Amino acid sequence: MTLDDLGPRICIMGPSNSGKSTLAVAIARARGLPPVHLDQLHHHPNTEWLPRPHAAFVALHDHAITDARWVMDGNYSRCLPQRLARATGVILLESPTTTRLMRYFRRSWFERARHGALDGGSDRVTWAMIRHIVVTTPGSRKRDATLCKQIGLPKLTLSTSRDLAHFYRAEGLER
Repeated sequence: MTLDDLGPRICIMGPSNSGKSTLAVAIARARGLPPVHLDQLHHHPNTEWLPRPHAAFVALHDHAITDARWVMDGNYSRCLPQRLARATGVILLESPTTTRLMRYFRRSWFERARHGALDGGSDRVTWAMIRHIVVTTPGSRKRDATLCKQIGLPKLTLSTSRDLAHFYRAEGLER
């Protein structure tokens, strides 16, 4: 499966800190697709990740998916059915917990500008996010893998950091 097989509207799904936003931007640059970061639609800018009211987020989400071309990163399963109805392909990232935890620490402590960051917000280490990565996500990963198998679209699963690195090289993507 190549990037071209996924078409002009690509959903990138996976657990927190698996590289969804970075991959979305790399694909956007290479294929001329606008990147849409669902975390930015879900949260108010210039806050410490304060969520918008659900109806406001859904309105922004549903407007974004009407475009003819996009690469969209994020899960937000309550909006997934309408997103998949418009998507032409799906990429599922499945990074190990330790890798995602290290990425979380790195981006919180060392990266000031990162893809998918909230305008005016900051990333900081919190117990809630550590718990989410270590405790909550393993169950979500199983659910996402099962869901991905049921999706009738072209799809690609990248299960390890090595798989992801190979995909970047094979598709000529730059981080």
